[in-house]
Amino acid sequence: MPATKPFLFVFMGLIASGKSTLAQAFARRSGLAAYNSDVVRKELAGMQSSERGGADFAGGIYSPNFSRRTYDRLLELAAAELHQGRSVIVDASYDKEAERRRVVKFCRSHNLDYLFILCSASEKETRRRLAVRAQDPEAVSDATLAIYQRQKEVFQYPHEIDPDSFVEVISDRPVNELLTSLTTSRTFPSFSS
Repeated sequence: MPATKPFLFVFMGLIASGKSTLAQAFARRSGLAAYNSDVVRKELAGMQSSERGGADFAGGIYSPNFSRRTYDRLLELAAAELHQGRSVIVDASYDKEAERRRVVKFCRSHNLDYLFILCSASEKETRRRLAVRAQDPEAVSDATLAIYQRQKEVFQYPHEIDPDSFVEVISDRPVNELLTSLTTSRTFPSFSS
Protein backbone atom coordinates (compact mmCIF):
# COMPACT_ATOMS: atom_id res chain seq x y z
CA MET A 1 0.00 0.00 0.00
CA PRO A 2 1.59 3.32 -0.98
CA ALA A 3 1.85 5.88 1.80
CA THR A 4 0.66 9.35 0.87
CA LYS A 5 1.25 10.93 4.28
CA PRO A 6 3.47 10.23 7.29
CA PHE A 7 3.05 6.87 8.95
CA LEU A 8 3.14 5.97 12.62
CA PHE A 9 4.62 2.48 13.03
CA VAL A 10 3.69 0.92 16.38
CA PHE A 11 5.82 -2.10 17.31
CA MET A 12 4.03 -3.87 20.14
CA GLY A 13 3.94 -7.16 22.03
CA LEU A 14 4.83 -8.93 25.22
CA ILE A 15 8.17 -8.65 26.97
CA ALA A 16 10.98 -10.31 24.96
CA SER A 17 8.74 -10.63 21.90
CA GLY A 18 11.41 -9.13 19.65
CA LYS A 19 9.56 -5.84 19.14
CA SER A 20 12.50 -3.61 20.10
CA THR A 21 15.01 -5.57 18.05
CA LEU A 22 12.75 -5.44 15.01
CA ALA A 23 11.86 -1.77 15.56
CA GLN A 24 15.54 -0.83 15.80
CA ALA A 25 16.40 -2.82 12.67
CA PHE A 26 13.56 -1.13 10.78
CA ALA A 27 14.68 2.28 12.04
CA ARG A 28 18.23 1.65 10.79
CA ARG A 29 17.00 0.45 7.41
CA SER A 30 14.45 3.23 6.91
CA GLY A 31 16.26 6.13 8.56
CA LEU A 32 13.22 6.88 10.73
CA ALA A 33 13.32 8.10 14.31
CA ALA A 34 12.34 5.40 16.80
CA TYR A 35 11.20 5.88 20.40
CA ASN A 36 11.39 3.03 22.90
CA SER A 37 9.15 2.98 25.98
CA ASP A 38 11.88 1.61 28.28
CA VAL A 39 14.22 4.47 27.35
CA VAL A 40 11.47 7.11 27.58
CA ARG A 41 10.24 5.71 30.93
CA LYS A 42 13.70 5.96 32.46
CA GLU A 43 14.29 9.43 31.02
CA LEU A 44 11.05 10.57 32.67
CA ALA A 45 12.30 9.07 35.96
CA GLY A 46 15.68 10.82 35.62
CA MET A 47 17.50 7.49 35.26
CA GLN A 48 20.17 6.20 32.90
CA SER A 49 18.73 3.73 30.37
CA SER A 50 20.68 0.76 31.78
CA GLU A 51 19.93 1.68 35.41
CA ARG A 52 17.57 -0.79 37.07
CA GLY A 53 14.13 0.62 37.75
CA GLY A 54 12.94 -2.18 39.96
CA ALA A 55 11.24 -5.41 39.07
CA ASP A 56 7.71 -4.73 40.27
CA PHE A 57 5.05 -5.52 37.65
CA ALA A 58 2.86 -2.52 38.44
CA GLY A 59 4.81 -0.44 40.94
CA GLY A 60 7.34 2.39 40.91
CA ILE A 61 8.13 3.49 37.36
CA TYR A 62 5.86 0.67 36.16
CA SER A 63 2.80 1.90 38.04
CA PRO A 64 -0.30 2.69 35.98
CA ASN A 65 0.22 6.45 36.47
CA PHE A 66 3.86 6.36 35.44
CA SER A 67 3.03 4.10 32.50
CA ARG A 68 0.41 6.64 31.38
CA ARG A 69 3.08 9.37 31.50
CA THR A 70 5.36 7.15 29.44
CA TYR A 71 2.75 6.46 26.77
CA ASP A 72 1.79 10.16 26.70
CA ARG A 73 5.43 11.08 26.13
CA LEU A 74 5.82 8.47 23.37
CA LEU A 75 2.86 10.01 21.57
CA GLU A 76 4.28 13.53 22.02
CA LEU A 77 7.62 12.47 20.54
CA ALA A 78 5.90 10.74 17.64
CA ALA A 79 3.64 13.75 17.06
CA ALA A 80 6.64 16.05 16.72
CA GLU A 81 8.00 13.88 13.88
CA LEU A 82 4.62 13.35 12.22
CA HIS A 83 3.77 17.05 12.25
CA GLN A 84 7.05 17.67 10.43
CA GLY A 85 5.85 15.29 7.71
CA ARG A 86 8.12 12.44 8.78
CA SER A 87 7.09 8.87 9.51
CA VAL A 88 8.13 7.59 12.93
CA ILE A 89 8.39 4.40 15.00
CA VAL A 90 7.18 3.83 18.56
CA ASP A 91 8.11 0.67 20.43
CA ALA A 92 6.18 -0.38 23.54
CA SER A 93 4.05 -3.25 24.80
CA TYR A 94 0.74 -1.54 24.02
CA ASP A 95 -0.78 -4.45 25.90
CA LYS A 96 -3.95 -2.55 26.81
CA GLU A 97 -6.73 -1.82 24.33
CA ALA A 98 -7.22 1.66 25.81
CA GLU A 99 -3.64 2.70 24.95
CA ARG A 100 -3.98 1.43 21.40
CA ARG A 101 -7.30 3.25 20.99
CA ARG A 102 -5.59 6.50 22.07
CA VAL A 103 -3.04 6.04 19.27
CA VAL A 104 -5.75 5.34 16.70
CA LYS A 105 -7.79 8.34 17.88
CA PHE A 106 -4.72 10.59 17.65
CA CYS A 107 -3.91 9.38 14.12
CA ARG A 108 -7.49 9.76 12.92
CA SER A 109 -7.86 13.23 14.42
CA HIS A 110 -4.68 14.34 12.60
CA ASN A 111 -5.44 12.46 9.36
CA LEU A 112 -2.35 10.26 9.78
CA ASP A 113 -1.77 6.68 8.70
CA TYR A 114 -0.67 4.04 11.18
CA LEU A 115 0.35 0.39 11.33
CA PHE A 116 0.47 -1.81 14.43
CA ILE A 117 3.09 -4.57 14.25
CA LEU A 118 2.40 -7.23 16.88
CA CYS A 119 5.54 -9.23 17.64
CA SER A 120 5.45 -12.58 19.39
CA ALA A 121 7.90 -15.38 20.10
CA SER A 122 7.67 -18.98 21.20
CA GLU A 123 7.78 -19.65 24.92
CA LYS A 124 11.18 -21.31 24.54
CA GLU A 125 12.65 -18.33 22.66
CA THR A 126 11.11 -15.84 25.11
CA ARG A 127 12.68 -17.64 28.07
CA ARG A 128 16.04 -17.77 26.25
CA ARG A 129 15.94 -14.03 25.54
CA LEU A 130 15.03 -13.23 29.13
CA ALA A 131 17.93 -15.36 30.41
CA VAL A 132 20.36 -13.57 28.09
CA ARG A 133 18.95 -10.17 29.08
CA ALA A 134 19.34 -10.97 32.79
CA GLN A 135 23.10 -11.33 32.24
CA ASP A 136 23.46 -8.07 30.27
CA PRO A 137 24.40 -5.10 32.51
CA GLU A 138 23.58 -2.70 29.62
CA ALA A 139 20.05 -4.03 29.07
CA VAL A 140 17.47 -1.24 29.07
CA SER A 141 14.51 -3.44 29.97
CA ASP A 142 13.96 -4.48 33.60
CA ALA A 143 11.76 -7.41 32.56
CA THR A 144 12.10 -10.76 34.26
CA LEU A 145 10.45 -14.13 33.68
CA ALA A 146 8.00 -13.42 36.54
CA ILE A 147 7.03 -10.06 35.00
CA TYR A 148 6.63 -11.67 31.58
CA GLN A 149 4.28 -14.27 33.06
CA ARG A 150 2.17 -11.55 34.75
CA GLN A 151 2.05 -9.49 31.56
CA LYS A 152 1.00 -12.53 29.57
CA GLU A 153 -1.98 -13.01 31.91
CA VAL A 154 -3.29 -9.46 31.36
CA PHE A 155 -2.30 -8.86 27.72
CA GLN A 156 -5.27 -7.78 25.59
CA TYR A 157 -4.95 -9.05 22.02
CA PRO A 158 -5.57 -6.20 19.54
CA HIS A 159 -8.84 -7.47 18.04
CA GLU A 160 -10.01 -3.88 17.74
CA ILE A 161 -7.34 -2.87 15.21
CA ASP A 162 -8.49 -2.81 11.59
CA PRO A 163 -6.81 -5.68 9.66
CA ASP A 164 -5.55 -3.16 7.09
CA SER A 165 -3.62 -1.41 9.86
CA PHE A 166 -2.23 -4.52 11.53
CA VAL A 167 0.41 -7.16 10.88
CA GLU A 168 1.60 -9.96 13.13
CA VAL A 169 5.20 -11.19 13.20
CA ILE A 170 6.53 -14.31 14.91
CA SER A 171 10.04 -13.24 15.77
CA ASP A 172 11.87 -16.53 16.30
CA ARG A 173 13.74 -16.13 12.97
CA PRO A 174 16.81 -13.95 12.28
CA VAL A 175 16.01 -10.24 12.28
CA ASN A 176 16.96 -9.69 8.62
CA GLU A 177 14.48 -12.37 7.57
CA LEU A 178 11.81 -10.81 9.78
CA LEU A 179 12.45 -7.35 8.36
CA THR A 180 12.16 -8.59 4.78
CA SER A 181 9.00 -10.53 5.59
CA LEU A 182 7.50 -7.52 7.36
CA THR A 183 8.29 -4.92 4.71
CA THR A 184 6.97 -7.10 1.90
CA SER A 185 3.70 -8.00 3.65
CA ARG A 186 0.50 -6.82 1.97
CA THR A 187 -0.36 -4.37 4.76
CA PHE A 188 3.07 -2.76 4.93
CA PRO A 189 3.21 0.64 3.21
CA SER A 190 5.78 1.69 0.67
CA PHE A 191 6.92 5.11 1.78
CA SER A 192 9.85 7.46 1.84
CA SER A 193 11.21 8.82 5.10
